[in-house]
Amino acid sequence: MNLTAIKAIYVFEMTRFFRTLLQSFISPVLSTSLYFVVFGAAIGSRIDTVEGVSYGAFIVPGLIMLSVMTQSTANASFGIYFPKFIGTIYELLSAPVSFVEIMIGYVGAAASKALLVGLIILGTAFVFVDLEIAHPVAMIAFLVMTCFSFSLLGFIIGIWAKNFEQLQLIPLLVITPLVFLGGSFYSISMLPPVWQTITMFNPVVYLISGFRWAFFGEAEVSIGLSLFAIALFTAVCIAVIGWIFKTGYRLKT
Repeated sequence: MNLTAIKAIYVFEMTRFFRTLLQSFISPVLSTSLYFVVFGAAIGSRIDTVEGVSYGAFIVPGLIMLSVMTQSTANASFGIYFPKFIGTIYELLSAPVSFVEIMIGYVGAAASKALLVGLIILGTAFVFVDLEIAHPVAMIAFLVMTCFSFSLLGFIIGIWAKNFEQLQLIPLLVITPLVFLGGSFYSISMLPPVWQTITMFNPVVYLISGFRWAFFGEAEVSIGLSLFAIALFTAVCIAVIGWIFKTGYRLKT
């Protein structure tokens, strides 16, 4: 394992992240504050509790998941796409590093960025609502796994994309709608039976359910199933990345 190469990639990506502190940190805080004003205050005034939890507190896990998934995907996709765009990908591919080391460097940096944003949003949530975390260790574990798995997805998107429009296509048209339809701001039990069944085909449901269990000790999907969904998604992404580097799919275009 070439730890020097991993460190070089990781430090470079993190340095670029901290050069844009306004966009990286303040923007998520403002967005989260707006969500709390709109959903927590406006809608929360009409909805007392959801599954025994105040509506303002109930939406916190969904808000964090929304930001973490989008940030992980965006950071990882741009991180690997930019070397392709400016042509430095050839230097990376000719260096004595394996795809595993490249993946760890870029994905690790993207996951770290998303984790920081997630923790900042969690801190912001305490300003607006009274929040108690039933399983703090499990909460951090779910957060880290989500950051890592969606960073892997973003890495794949960054290699697949041929332009900046394609880079934004999947996050905007796929990930964000799935998060909104995955029970981020409502309980699945509030839906009609038919839609409850349809919602179960949304993979994001299992992530949000497991994360919400870590906060409140209640889950709409079994924790074992949530962990299996995350593990399966991560394994598939790693397998796809391995195939990409083995075949050279879109790495040099």
